[in-house]
Amino acid sequence: MLLTKDLNDKVRERIQQSAPFRREYLREGLHCVITGDVETGKSVLRDYINGTLGFVALGKALSRDPKTLMRMLSPKGNPTIRNFFEIVTYLQKIERFKLEVVESQPAKSSARRAA
Repeated sequence: MLLTKDLNDKVRERIQQSAPFRREYLREGLHCVITGDVETGKSVLRDYINGTLGFVALGKALSRDPKTLMRMLSPKGNPTIRNFFEIVTYLQKIERFKLEVVESQPAKSSARRAA
């Protein structure tokens, strides 16, 4: 019988072992939120936090109760935009990189080009 690890454990290990994966995982979580998939984005951010500094350290850094932060990013959580981006700003700081939102033009459909 093969022993398998829980998916969350595998993700947590990968986050801890690979800085490029960790940064991409954070970027993907924020991309989900920006494009409207808030539930997935919060889930990815929870995984990221659990795999890196943890909610206790995050709470200490932001002078917040860790349980409050966990609730914000829970499936039923609804953080204010200010609280959400306070978390995001700190996570970018510890990763030493800055994510930017860049406007892009929508792709032209082939139907318009044919006309």
